[in-house]
Amino acid sequence: MDFALILVVLTALSGTIWGAEVLWRRAVRGDMHAAPSSNIAIEYSRSFFPVLLLVLVVRSFLYEPFRIPSGSMIPTLLVGDFIFVNKYVYGLRLPVLNTRIIEIDSPQRGDVMVFRLPSDPRVNYIKRLVGLPGDTVVYENRRLYINGEQVPIEVMGAYDRLTSPQLILAEEQLGEVSHQVLLEQLRPSREGRFAVPEGYYFLMGDNRDNSQDSRYVQVGFVPEENIVGKAVAIWLSWDFPGMPQWTRMGSRIN
Repeated sequence: MDFALILVVLTALSGTIWGAEVLWRRAVRGDMHAAPSSNIAIEYSRSFFPVLLLVLVVRSFLYEPFRIPSGSMIPTLLVGDFIFVNKYVYGLRLPVLNTRIIEIDSPQRGDVMVFRLPSDPRVNYIKRLVGLPGDTVVYENRRLYINGEQVPIEVMGAYDRLTSPQLILAEEQLGEVSHQVLLEQLRPSREGRFAVPEGYYFLMGDNRDNSQDSRYVQVGFVPEENIVGKAVAIWLSWDFPGMPQWTRMGSRIN
């Protein structure tokens, strides 16, 4: 279900009905101050159009909420985190068409980004931007290299949120962003060398050994037009039926 398309259609339909009624009152009845029509479709359109228009503008050009469904971004994002995604930081795009109409900024290495899966644009993924257009990315022995240089990483110790002793927490410096990653020592890791084409991006999950990302053909390189926005904050963390994690609410995403 394409919620953006549904929202655009409902907004356009209600606006058209409301606008037509206003023009009819002006042209036929000649009295804009007369009581409006009691037709139920017109009444609903008059009531819902301003709300639908506001939701459409906010969701399309400002911020959109998402829920984290998997653990591929642990430890940065947990299952059940509800996040806000900044839709305008990389430029304003038309809803549904996703055509950029105003360029504001470009994605930066280390950004946590939501994007539409290239093989199925109906599906949204969230990963961290590792490789920019023209970069060569290598992941080998649980170490990341970009254009021949190893990305600085410091092992911090065992990860205490999960019970497995195999899970190691580390701090990585990716561009200007310092963030944590999760390494699973005994799990087979997807390695390889990846040359990022122009106009495309290479993204990886922070849960490095348990993330289906650009290393896999199911995801691959992400074209610029598939970028949805930058994840900026957690507004709720609740993996139902468990209890909400109040300390994560309002946290910035680094």
